[in-house]
Amino acid sequence: MRHFARFIVFAIILAFSSQAGIVRAAAAPTNPDEVAQQIANTFVQLFGDHPGYRLTHAKGIVCNGKFTPAASAAAISKAAHLHGEPVSVVVRFSDSTGIPVIPDGDPHANPRGMAIRFTLPDGNSTDIVANSANGFPAPTPIEFLGFLKALNATHPDSPHPNAFEQYLGAHPDTAKFVTTPTPTPTSFGTEKYFGNNAFKFVNQDGKEQFGRYQIIPVAGESHMDDATSAKQPPNFLMDEMKDRLSKGPVEFRLIVQLAAAGDSTTDATKVWPDDRSTVELGAISITRVDPKSDDVQRALAFDPTNLIEGIELSDDPMLPMRSSVYALSAKRRH
Repeated sequence: MRHFARFIVFAIILAFSSQAGIVRAAAAPTNPDEVAQQIANTFVQLFGDHPGYRLTHAKGIVCNGKFTPAASAAAISKAAHLHGEPVSVVVRFSDSTGIPVIPDGDPHANPRGMAIRFTLPDGNSTDIVANSANGFPAPTPIEFLGFLKALNATHPDSPHPNAFEQYLGAHPDTAKFVTTPTPTPTSFGTEKYFGNNAFKFVNQDGKEQFGRYQIIPVAGESHMDDATSAKQPPNFLMDEMKDRLSKGPVEFRLIVQLAAAGDSTTDATKVWPDDRSTVELGAISITRVDPKSDDVQRALAFDPTNLIEGIELSDDPMLPMRSSVYALSAKRRH
């Protein structure tokens, strides 16, 4: 059945199903591969089946540029791209949902995604997958699957409290996440993006620190209200990026927000306070839209667990789940 969903990067803030009545959830699976498969299946139920496109963030644009490390990055990590000469990057900006023709001005297309692949001189690569919503709606794969199933079981005529309302009532962190505004940006280049999972950063001396990525637009943040975004052409963000790049590079600062004592590194629903220390990792300069963007993005498969020495996984259980679901999405796409 077709569903109209309000999706938040790998998360949804509201959904309506055309099914009649509330569907009773089956027993939760325990095998990680089965959990990932059920999550992938539920995305298809929510957004429809669109062969050749991602299960989430189906609509996007691929750009090219470079990353120049900052001197301060060495104190945090010995990762190769955080030292020495600039390296090339491939960046994909995207709209939310698994609907490849969603208008850029549709509020359901928020939050936006920004995925980055750093290509190293030795041929290796490492990825960052970020979005414009700070946080995540569930701390574990099982709870995320429950979140999606609650959405899938809710429709406009469901008696209150419906399945989704019941889920939010039992998960206050999720309720806070889904009610946090995510307005439409005036440009992909005027949006701030967050890496919602913690990673362990290891420097040359073996010092370990946990951190989360933040990607800050040099041009500053700029958004519009729903009434204004509704008046925009369906591809205005994609077209605006092309026009902006014709006038010069689009630049971002890559920083890492460091965990303090007591900050959770295993629960992505726990947003760290703004007063936590940050370290500048470097500058991202985007110089062009890839002339074969449509073909390239079908082949690209970003993975937040694609890491190199100096950056390690935390114990956040959502990271391996994200990797598994992205792999299923890539397999379907190809």
